[in-house]
Amino acid sequence: MRRAAFVGILHWIHLRTLFENDHHFSHLSTLEREMSFRSEMGLYYSYFKTIIEAPSFLEGLWMIMNDRLTEYPLVINTVKRFHLYPEVVLAYWYRTFTGIMNLFGVETKACWNITRLGLPSEVESCEGLGDPASFYVGVIFILNGLMMGLLFIYAAYLSETQLGGLITVLCYFFNHGEATRVMWTPPLRESFAYPFLVLQMYILTMILRTSNNYRRHYIALCLANVAFMLPWQFAQFILFTQVASLFHMYVVGYIEPSKFQKIIYINMVSVILCCILMFGNPMYLSSYYSSSLLMTWVIILKRHKIHRFGISELNFWLIQGCAWWLGTISLKLLTSKILGVSDHIRLSDIIAARILQYADFDTLMYTCAPESYFMEQVTPLIYTKTLLLPVVMVITYFIFKKTIPDVFCALSTNTYLRKQLLEHGELVFHTLQLLAFAALAFLILRLKLFLTPHMCVMASLICSQRLFGWLFCRVRFENVIFGILTVMSIQGCVNLQNQWRIRGEFINLPQEELLQWIKYNTRPDAVFAGAMPIMASIKLSTLHPIVNHPHYEDTDLRARTKIVYSVYSRKSAKEVRDKLLELHVNYYVLEEAWCFVRTKPGCSMLEIWDLEDPFNAANPSLCSNLLQDERPYFTTVFQNAMYSVLKVNREADHIRLF
Repeated sequence: MRRAAFVGILHWIHLRTLFENDHHFSHLSTLEREMSFRSEMGLYYSYFKTIIEAPSFLEGLWMIMNDRLTEYPLVINTVKRFHLYPEVVLAYWYRTFTGIMNLFGVETKACWNITRLGLPSEVESCEGLGDPASFYVGVIFILNGLMMGLLFIYAAYLSETQLGGLITVLCYFFNHGEATRVMWTPPLRESFAYPFLVLQMYILTMILRTSNNYRRHYIALCLANVAFMLPWQFAQFILFTQVASLFHMYVVGYIEPSKFQKIIYINMVSVILCCILMFGNPMYLSSYYSSSLLMTWVIILKRHKIHRFGISELNFWLIQGCAWWLGTISLKLLTSKILGVSDHIRLSDIIAARILQYADFDTLMYTCAPESYFMEQVTPLIYTKTLLLPVVMVITYFIFKKTIPDVFCALSTNTYLRKQLLEHGELVFHTLQLLAFAALAFLILRLKLFLTPHMCVMASLICSQRLFGWLFCRVRFENVIFGILTVMSIQGCVNLQNQWRIRGEFINLPQEELLQWIKYNTRPDAVFAGAMPIMASIKLSTLHPIVNHPHYEDTDLRARTKIVYSVYSRKSAKEVRDKLLELHVNYYVLEEAWCFVRTKPGCSMLEIWDLEDPFNAANPSLCSNLLQDERPYFTTVFQNAMYSVLKVNREADHIRLF
């Protein structure tokens, strides 16, 4: 435990150092700290801010559960829509911490004036856990420090030696830039969710390995599932890959039926608990994860009847596998239709768009984002330089070498006459998860956050006596491991030094100027529209109502965003103005860069709109026209180097101009 605590503290310090080096966060003003939470990060943080600034915790909670600022004029439950339990918990902790400290007269933050470029030339900066942004980020880093300690324990258990835990930790540090992005983007949902996936997989590994499992293991698995799913809408798809791996292991004979049934029932309870805690959010019941659980339960009940047909073992496996996949997909489509969530975009939809090369406005909003690109070609080379990929490939080869003969042997034996389970079930599970995570990371770049840490866990098996006992009988165990770690550290230390060399300071004067102008020159109830990232900042820092935001999964929100983004299309100014008025928009924040930026072929706003709206493809760009002359349908009321604020003129204003 002491070693786990040590590596946890080490990782916490590492994350804090990288974040501070990149942002110079301790010397930023409150507004600058809020601006540094770009796009959806700012949206999430805004609800934490709402709760801590409310007269009481319960009033703050009521405010975010009955929110009119985020999708004006709609009233939405943001906890249900945006998975905000982390913000609710952190806000409660913050209010409790500051309340206790104030009660005893203990100072929780220190403030001073900072001289900087731009206006105002002096700003107040506060440091300490009493500063809301510092508290928020600090807790996230502590959680991910704990995750590293847990990763050590997990890998040590899997490899049956503490040296395996050390290898996993070193591999993680040596490949840190490929393993996580929490040090650059703390408020993202994955920062809260992933540590609980590590806990969940550790508990599941214990259940798979031991023959006598206690009730507390299954209860812990249920709680870990819930903690993983509550903060992140994409967590269910990751758990779906687990169910897929476990089901196929069960069919072949790596898991005893009673244990597998308990695991499935626990997962079902987890889904129901999440659905209740998320106020009946139908996406939990219409996911591939919940559909696969139901289909697995049906097959478990009916497999005896299938076996009575006297078919061969191979056909018995194939029938169960095909029934599971077809049943899961059909059930998912059916439940989505029944529950009315068939139009919501999920991780599975983005993956399908990748595989089928399908593109429309909504999928391009995701796939054109850099984090949703295919895996970079340089990534395998990075893994190879630190020896992570070669080590994992060798381990995977020996796992296959052990298991494939067992599978062929099982084919010649009737499932119900077989007296013993196949061995090494937990190793097969981790190998199947490795393949699943590799496929996901190849299709969507940001999902490397699952692949890289899992590769690090798999690397611990280089110490496994079960896999390499034959080698350690001939060569000294310590010499082999020391040699591998030496080669790993050559490039690994270079990678760490490159991270430590990153130096920056957050500054965005045009955005700060925009937010200050909005705050002091518009009515508090003035409604804003614009690109999703800046809308989150406007809501967070000015508390003005907005009509669209970066949380793009909801059907109605996507329709609103398409109307808002029509400013960057080739439609007529009058048509766009009329649609914005229907959304009650008073001001539109126009960003010149969005008119012309092209992250990759087919991903400029004009190219996306030409695909979506070919009827207007021959017309000139509306954005370019508005930059030259916005009248009569809009009026420029603010402008700087990056942003223009256009007042949306109503008919009366339009007539008055003439």
